[in-house]
Parts: sequence; C-alpha cells; structure tokens
Amino acid sequence: MTPSDLPGAEPPSTYLCRQMRRAELDQAIAWAAAEGWNPGPQDAAAFWAADPGGFWLGELDGAPVASISVVRYGAAYGFLGCYIVRPEHRGSGLGLALWQRAMEHLAGRCVGLDGVVAQQDNYRRAGFTLAHRNIRYGLHGARPAPPPSGMVQPAATLPFAAIAAYDRRCFPAPRDAFLRAWLTLPGHVALAVVRDGTVAGYGVMRPCPDGAKLGPLFADDQAVAEALFAALAADAPLGPLFLDVAEPHRAAVALAERAGMAPVFETARMYTSPPPACDDAKVWGISTFELG
Repeated sequence: MTPSDLPGAEPPSTYLCRQMRRAELDQAIAWAAAEGWNPGPQDAAAFWAADPGGFWLGELDGAPVASISVVRYGAAYGFLGCYIVRPEHRGSGLGLALWQRAMEHLAGRCVGLDGVVAQQDNYRRAGFTLAHRNIRYGLHGARPAPPPSGMVQPAATLPFAAIAAYDRRCFPAPRDAFLRAWLTLPGHVALAVVRDGTVAGYGVMRPCPDGAKLGPLFADDQAVAEALFAALAADAPLGPLFLDVAEPHRAAVALAERAGMAPVFETARMYTSPPPACDDAKVWGISTFELG
C-alpha cells in the first residue's frame, strides 16, 4: 500500500468520496494487480464479507480515480489497505481527501496498516507508529516434500468454530465473516493440524495471477508450521510461491529460508495505538497485506 497522495492540494469541487458498491471493489482489486501487488482472483469476495462498509472510492467528475479500505474488526480494531490513486491523478490531493473521509469509518479504534517502507514518514505524520517490518518471501524452485500422511487434514473436516477460535488467538479481533469466505472460496485450499483433539494450526493457499500465496499460516510450533507449509505448497499451482512473514518472528524467517525462499518485497506494519493482544508467536505467515 502506497500513500500516493499524502500530502496534496485541495481536491476540486467535483470530487466525491463515498463507500463502494460490491462491483467497484473488483475494480480496486484490478488496480492493485496493475500496481504489481498480485492479489488473488477471489480476494474481493472475502474482503467484502469482512466489512461491506469498509471500502471507499474517490470519484472525479463521475469517474473512479482512487480507492481505500478501512475494514472494521470487532469493536476496537481496524485495518487500512487498498490505498491507490490512479497514476495520472497523484499529487492532486485526491488520495488525502479520500483517506481523511474513509478514516472516519474507523474512529475510536486502533488502526493497522502494511505500507511501503519508503512512506513511513508520511504514515507517521498521519498518526501511525512503526511496529516492525514484514518480509514477503518468494520461492521459484522446487517445493518441499509433503508431510507424512495423516498429519494434515482439510480444514472443512473440522467445525468452523474450532478454526475460528484458533484464528482469534492469532489475530487481534474476531473476523468470522472474512474467515468463512477465505476458507471456502474457489481455488483456496485450507488445511489444519489437530493434536490431542484440538487445533494446533491451520493455513490457506490461494492462487494468484503470478503463482500462489500462503496466508494465513498459523501454528503452535515449528513442526506444525512446516507440515502445513509443505502440504499447502504441494497443492499450489505451478509458478512462484509467496509467504509474508513478520521479520521479528525469527523462526518463521528461518522456515522460509530453509524452504529456499528469498525476500522479494517488504512492508512496514504500523499502528495508531497498541493493537489488541494476540499470540504473535503462532503467526508464521500473515493472512494478507491488504486486510491484516
């Protein structure tokens, strides 16, 4: 996510900031693809499920020129993403005006974002503080061998409530509507590990225009994380494989490096205030840079 228009000039009177309609989110995802962010083809459906009121559009003379997402989770948390101003309109104040209007949707909440590192100063001026770097790792070679038979099972064989309860331990707020979609969308593969009768981890693979992404990858420990990683990788389509890792999670970084992955991109995870507590040690792979 790039703050393409922070700060800028006053927008013209013909500029309108409003909530998106569902079909317009598809257009914003297409813009993200054009920026090289490589979103999954089904991302919009799960994003919309998370918070239908959380996607905003900037229209100039009736034409869409800017987008932003400000998704609410629970009562105290929100995440900002999908912030794009069309190249021909950058520097004209349109992005800043949309940002300011859309952020009203997250009033009173801790807000997180994953932004390009070069724009940290702009985000800091907007009230965000750096928490850590996230590193996107890419694998263009051989995939790891699948785990032993029986260790990993389809997440659909478990009650949704069990997966949602585990997810809540790894994410700052409940996100059941997003999760129901993310686990079941066409092309998505969701796998889980059960140990002693309880969920010990789960992960999702989704195809993208360029290869596939793994996320989330949540696990109790290295053995579970590696089993899920290998099983999801085995189900991924041909092409590169990507995993987004919080840099302070050294064991997750080591997992990616042992798999032969190399850094291809990074973001700055920033917050407006300390986020609600979750078990960061279980987060071996971030769900998505757009929605946290």
